[in-house]
Amino acid sequence: MNMSISPVEDVAAEPQREGGLRVMLSDGVVRDVAASPGHSVMELIRDAGIAELPAYCGGVCSCATCHVYVSAEWLSLLPPMSDDEDALLDSIANRASQSRLSCQIPFSAQLHGMEVTVAVEE
Repeated sequence: MNMSISPVEDVAAEPQREGGLRVMLSDGVVRDVAASPGHSVMELIRDAGIAELPAYCGGVCSCATCHVYVSAEWLSLLPPMSDDEDALLDSIANRASQSRLSCQIPFSAQLHGMEVTVAVEE
């Protein structure tokens, strides 16, 4: 009998990949948002009726009003930040190491369960 044993994966180091998108609001309420590939994270949040994310420019990376903080364990799964996104984030006072513009994050199957916090405008 030829049985191969594969090593046990460290599942604690991997982000959860179930459900849609988890969005934390400024009052601490967490909203679970239905999510499917083919949309930006900004579109998913907007379409869920979350008014805390104004996204004034509609997702063309020109206003920074869709600023979110991405939970650290998910950052490595995101596409690299463009120079335009980086410059816009530099223009706001509350930029942090986990800051991203949600209009610049295309939602994909590997992001199911991702947690983001809506950045409060200062």
